[in-house]
Amino acid sequence: MKTNPTRALKKKYDSMSIQAKAAAWFVFCSFLQKGISFITVPIFTRLLSTEEYGTYSLYISWLQILTIITTLNLSYGVLDNAMSKFDSDRSRYISAMQGLTITITTIVFAVYLCAMGFWESVLRLSRPFVLLMFFEVYLVPGLSFWSGREKFEYHYKKLVFVTLAKSITNPVLGIIFVYWKVFSDKAFGRIISSVIIDLIVCGSIIVFQFIKGKTFYIKKYWKYGLSLALPMIPHYLSGTILNQGDRIVIERLIDKSTVAYYSVAYSIGMLVQIFTHAVNSATTPWFYNKFKNKDISDISKTVSGLLLFVAGICICIMTLSPELVSIFGSAEYEAGAYVVPPVAASVYYIFMYYIFSLPEFYFEKTSFMFVASLVAAIVNIGLNFLFVRWFGFVAAGYTTLVCYVLYGVGHYIIGNRILKASIGTSKIYDMKVVTGISVLLIAYTICISFFFDYCLIRYGILMVGVLIAIVKRKTIVSLLVRNKN
Repeated sequence: MKTNPTRALKKKYDSMSIQAKAAAWFVFCSFLQKGISFITVPIFTRLLSTEEYGTYSLYISWLQILTIITTLNLSYGVLDNAMSKFDSDRSRYISAMQGLTITITTIVFAVYLCAMGFWESVLRLSRPFVLLMFFEVYLVPGLSFWSGREKFEYHYKKLVFVTLAKSITNPVLGIIFVYWKVFSDKAFGRIISSVIIDLIVCGSIIVFQFIKGKTFYIKKYWKYGLSLALPMIPHYLSGTILNQGDRIVIERLIDKSTVAYYSVAYSIGMLVQIFTHAVNSATTPWFYNKFKNKDISDISKTVSGLLLFVAGICICIMTLSPELVSIFGSAEYEAGAYVVPPVAASVYYIFMYYIFSLPEFYFEKTSFMFVASLVAAIVNIGLNFLFVRWFGFVAAGYTTLVCYVLYGVGHYIIGNRILKASIGTSKIYDMKVVTGISVLLIAYTICISFFFDYCLIRYGILMVGVLIAIVKRKTIVSLLVRNKN
């Protein structure tokens, strides 16, 4: 008698622990969020002019920077620690943290009000956009704190529902506002639609959490949050500037339309992160178990295989850069295709940095991360001002790549020292293979741009890659099985 696949799958799902179910739904939710985000890019690039899309991209860049300053990222690692430390008083802790972020945001807003003209010239955004930005940073922490607690307590059903509802309604309302020209400035319409959704979703959650926690200020909790969050702000801020600083510099040196070209190309290059995030989630426990047991067997082959896998995905996206830009953008965005290869290669080095930094996280030796992030951000901004001025916006993609290469190499050196001191050896990677893959990827990144006008050559390269994958299918399957286990 044949087993019904659907029934067997449901039985297996029902037998899973609450932690496993929550993890599966969180991964699914993350994938869907990113998918919706990417799907809507080609819609908005066609509804908005390049200048309007550039304004929207610039707004998002500054919003991410301002959010770190006003929230101190208190809903990240600090919240997980607090949920464990204050497990009997979680509602009051979150209520107090909302009070803290509102207080900090009000102080920063007061600084803005004292010299509005100056700050608007720095941000290169008009007053209505800046006011919307502050309104948004007042609201967003509420959802972040609530989400963090729901994840910690494995309440995945409510979290998945709220997250997906917000992810869907945000772009839908944005499309309505932009298409029907509810506001004369369509970029403003796109942003205010997002703020309206935040007001409904995040605003409701903030009120709910204040009612539940019944407090705004508790000295012990404010002191605890600040003591853990403040030392990490330079790291978080530097990382955000490294990711978003390109757009700010491009707008300064060129214009907002060029920011749009770069932003669309950057989004395409970062498509690779959909795969790397999934791989990170799957492999981290495996690496931690190896470090715990001081068992370095299989690490070398696994790391080499994972890097080769990610490099292969990067090469596919690089090779199809012109086609992907035409899908995500329009004819106006075609120059952005030359940005895709270095950005895609950057994701490879971000993944490499993640692999090499695992010993720093596991053995709690993270002091280098602040210095590395700060140096990378400063170098990135400096190189952008220098080379974007000389070679145009495409140079920003290559300066980003250079910084992430340095980032990856730096974490390899530090991680090796930590491994040597902690488990007695640092020779757990096959650096000849890793170096070979990395160098070949850089060479391909530089060369593929010369073949963008030759479709047959690029498609031929992809066919060769497919044939190699078929020939090496047993090795690939072996790697996938190892990661699954």
